[in-house]
Amino acid sequence: SDSSQWIAAMHVEMERLEQRQTYTIEDLPTGAHALACKWVYRTKRDENGNIIEWKARLVICGNLQIPFVDYFPDETFASVAKFTSIRSILAVAAPRNMIIHQMDVKSAYLYGKLNDDEIIYMKPPPGIEMAIKVGQVLRLHKALYGLKQAGRRWYMTFYSHMKEIGMTRSNFDHAVFYHLNPLIIIYVHVDDMTLLTDHIEIMRKIKKQIDSRIEVKDGGPLHWMLGIEVRQSLNTIRLSQRSYIEAIVLRYGFENCKPLSIPYDPSVKLDEIPVPTTREETLYMENKPYSEALGALQYLSVATRPDITFAVSQLARYTKAPSSTHWKALQRVYQYLIGTKSLWLCYTTPTTNSEASIFPTGWSDSDGMSSSDRRAISGFAFMISGGAVSWSSKKQTLVALSTTEAEYVALTHAAKE
Repeated sequence: SDSSQWIAAMHVEMERLEQRQTYTIEDLPTGAHALACKWVYRTKRDENGNIIEWKARLVICGNLQIPFVDYFPDETFASVAKFTSIRSILAVAAPRNMIIHQMDVKSAYLYGKLNDDEIIYMKPPPGIEMAIKVGQVLRLHKALYGLKQAGRRWYMTFYSHMKEIGMTRSNFDHAVFYHLNPLIIIYVHVDDMTLLTDHIEIMRKIKKQIDSRIEVKDGGPLHWMLGIEVRQSLNTIRLSQRSYIEAIVLRYGFENCKPLSIPYDPSVKLDEIPVPTTREETLYMENKPYSEALGALQYLSVATRPDITFAVSQLARYTKAPSSTHWKALQRVYQYLIGTKSLWLCYTTPTTNSEASIFPTGWSDSDGMSSSDRRAISGFAFMISGGAVSWSSKKQTLVALSTTEAEYVALTHAAKE
């Protein structure tokens, strides 16, 4: 029903590839190979889940690239902002009441230029008519989406632009850039930029400097980021993934389940549940999307919901052969989310009678040795401005000889963070 929007999006993408001089049409040399390509379609939604844009992306099949011929394996890594960095920055920004805006780089990877020794040919894109002869292919000059080195080429280009406008790269997160006087913070997640300053004039100036170097879409004040709704009021910033929760609850068929007050039943010992052995058990789990439903929870766990992290980490141990008990435990997390989808992760101004502080406060704990394999669980949480900015729940890699030793191991785990 929306085919016209997708076709229009495909033509917009091809126009952008031509404007950026992404390729030239050449004859395929003898002995050379051309990589296939395909279209990837995605809708972009706002914080209410409404479609605001149809995006068609031409993606080269990078899985067909040959190491040391089409790319070098040690030149494929590209930094993106860690969630811990993002939350910490927002937690510090809340008491200062900083101005927070967002910008989206249009076709970011196309700014990354391939080196002279990187000769990559691509077959013509399907579904698009091109003035091309039989036997001719497209030689790429820019890092098209899908190339193994594309992310790094874009990041190095972006890094050079940040240096040109006087920004310093953080030594602790290479996707975070800052300037101290006046205070400017920029963090980037692939092509999504978030900018923070204390004054609107500084914000306009830094946007103008970026816009003069790369084509961007100004998103204005930050409301939506990586599937997270962001609300800013006086000295307060709140984060929520309500739309995402509603989407995954519907996707995996839990919409009619009743809400529960805790995500994990401590009386159930998952490690003592045998793998499915009976035919009835096997048939019951045959069509249950355990791994997919768990993967959807993991994004919540690392982004805004530390309250489900322990439950998710426990369930993740049984993806190979889950039983009906494991599925019911997974369903329980979804039931908990149904009842708590309106909760916000909140950062606010510290007050005299509040435990909130702009200085990090860390908490560490160990559960002793409750598992059958005698390995304790290390857990920590770090708070800034009254909200959690970093957390973890992870099984220890060694067998502690006492609960005291397990506590020291957990403290070490927290201290490294």
